[in-house]
Amino acid sequence: MLRFAQFGAGRIGTIHAANLASTGATMLRYIVDVNSAAAAVLAAKHGAHVADVATALGDPQIDAVIIASSTDTHAELIIAAARAGKAIFCEKPIDLSLKRVDQCLAAVKKAKVPMFVAFNRRFDPSFAALQARITRGDIGNVEQVIVTSRDPGLPPISYIKVSGGQFRDMTIHDFDMARWLLGEEPVEVFAYGSCLVDPAVGKVGDTDTVMVLMKTASGRQAHINNSRRAAYGYDQRLEVHGSQGRLLAGNRTPTTVELANGAHVSTDKPMYFFLERYAEAYRAELAAFVDAVINKKPMPVGVEDGRMAIVLAEAALKSLKDWGPTEIFAPLSYQRRFDHQAGAKRPYHSHQRLKATQDMDTVPRQGLKVHRVCLSPVTPSTPLPPGAAH
Repeated sequence: MLRFAQFGAGRIGTIHAANLASTGATMLRYIVDVNSAAAAVLAAKHGAHVADVATALGDPQIDAVIIASSTDTHAELIIAAARAGKAIFCEKPIDLSLKRVDQCLAAVKKAKVPMFVAFNRRFDPSFAALQARITRGDIGNVEQVIVTSRDPGLPPISYIKVSGGQFRDMTIHDFDMARWLLGEEPVEVFAYGSCLVDPAVGKVGDTDTVMVLMKTASGRQAHINNSRRAAYGYDQRLEVHGSQGRLLAGNRTPTTVELANGAHVSTDKPMYFFLERYAEAYRAELAAFVDAVINKKPMPVGVEDGRMAIVLAEAALKSLKDWGPTEIFAPLSYQRRFDHQAGAKRPYHSHQRLKATQDMDTVPRQGLKVHRVCLSPVTPSTPLPPGAAH
């Protein structure tokens, strides 16, 4: 029986505590949260004790920790738990700073403790089945991955201010999914970002609508599209195109009932809230962690995966912000788009290429060593390069 201490008694913490209680192989001993009232409620529900960090990590009978507290506490807790010799299950992101992530990675490696980064979407039954079919070779070699992720509504501006930005807070899930499905590390990242949902988001320095293109060294491609708003519910879909076929994984709905009559054909809208949409995934990821710790298996999602997601988020952020003279010309579709908007200011977008090496695992360890290839603002008078096709 694994004994756990859990940091965080909020929404995710409540989910993890309930899932721990249902495994039959775990015991939740401590709840730690700055909100003592919330900690007391959750502890009472599961027969645990409210404690502080020192007490929880200082108990030699604690085998593992769940870190489900606010992001700004993750790194400190990871390092402390590693030094205490505890197995670590941590919500993403590890931290908003790549430097701090590296400090966590070093502490975990030095302590030789297992660590799991909770990219729960890998454990969604449909997404996991899709990836298994890729591995089985059902569609041949992967060529393109499309990840669609749209939230049903914008979070409070107060949250957005401290979230680290859309790429680190929202798209980070999709960076991980893209890596997982591509089967290769991206070496190029190209990002667009806008504020189409609420201008207030832009006033705090963030975006609410983004698209990201990525390419691996072999030429495989991924396209991520995110929005903080979807009027029809929580939109989560995958498409993978390969040399011998295509795989799709669609949205989940409350029921599979379809109405067809003389006026229309209709089905339920997608599930509205992420806790409902990924309920099975949350159970499965915790079960995978417990199994790995008990049976000393490799973690299915490790600290390096968490680090690479941050690397890609940083690259996307640089792509969005770093723009200037470039040798790369604007796609013709953009030229046409602005032909009828004489004098209109072109929204910026830019291109980042991660420094390629023979061993792509060395890329993230070197940090974001990139050479900038930026698209400069294009006006209707900007000539297309020779050979550009219409």
